[in-house]
Amino acid sequence: MKRLLILEDGTCYEGEGFGAPNSATGELVFTTGMSGYQEMMTDPSFKGQILLFTYPTIGNYGINRDDFESMSPACSAVVVRDVARVASNWRSQATLDEFLKRKGVPGISGIDTRALTKKIREKGAMKASIIDVVSDINHAYDQLRATVLPSTQVQAVSTTKPYSIPGTGANVVIIDFGMKQSILRELIKRDCHITVVPYDTTAKEILSYRPDGVMLSNGPGNPKDLPLALKTILKIQGVVPIFGICLGHQLLSLANGADTYKMRFGHRGGNHAVREIASDSVYFTSQNHGYAVSLDSLDTTELMLTHVDINDGSVEGVKHKNHPAFSVQFHPDAAPGPHDAESIFDEFIELMENWGNKHA
Repeated sequence: MKRLLILEDGTCYEGEGFGAPNSATGELVFTTGMSGYQEMMTDPSFKGQILLFTYPTIGNYGINRDDFESMSPACSAVVVRDVARVASNWRSQATLDEFLKRKGVPGISGIDTRALTKKIREKGAMKASIIDVVSDINHAYDQLRATVLPSTQVQAVSTTKPYSIPGTGANVVIIDFGMKQSILRELIKRDCHITVVPYDTTAKEILSYRPDGVMLSNGPGNPKDLPLALKTILKIQGVVPIFGICLGHQLLSLANGADTYKMRFGHRGGNHAVREIASDSVYFTSQNHGYAVSLDSLDTTELMLTHVDINDGSVEGVKHKNHPAFSVQFHPDAAPGPHDAESIFDEFIELMENWGNKHA
């Protein structure tokens, strides 16, 4: 079935529909990941976005039970060059087309994804819609341009009630701003006792769990849309160790007086090179973010730069000078992506142990 991908700048691409037959609107962003499409589609950080894959063929190994980052796709729609109609993998339980149909997510194939990615790199991420072929295309453009994208993505993907995953090690509270399941897996591997709480949980309630440390998870949207989270962070900072990932990194930075900005097209994929300043080591990392911490704004804070992106020099990690708090912009949980930075979880464990011994 012929379908259209229209962009707010007036561009129109014609392709073949797959997945669910409904229409969808969202911010069009691209990812450079060569594999891991299941993890990316179900990453809550993609909430409300139309996901464009730069790798030409998507769906060739199907969908399996093990690679979900949340129970359902977070993205609004999927754009690909070619969609594999047959999945070939011993773990596969459904094709990409079957999965998207079941979850109500539309896709469009046959798009010149190289040209579209180049457009986004030049003009920035923009609103887009996947629609049926219509006689009045101008009306469709008017509707798209009039659409106001929501600023409540975190509320939509965060857990609504606290829950625990028992363990015998460090007692960790995770504030769920749109947490990936791979973060849980890394903490479980380290025997942590985990309590996951909603994004708007108060500092008093968080501290009532008597945590050895608090993790600020990844999540979608603009960090400046979460002013209450900043107050919570400041109330627990200095009381227990804090570790932030992605959106959590931005929130920790904002809480300490730094600033954030919207990037032109963001970092999304599993091939982003990051340099750790202290060791001069280079990691290849998994990333998914459209906002970043302003480097210049760190000068007036108590935060020090720990990691920097090799390609564009953007901030990839910070550490508080006086409190046991640090964060990284990339995903050390690496799902999908390289496992170079997994040891950062060990640094969090060590920080909690040292802090506990110091305050025993």
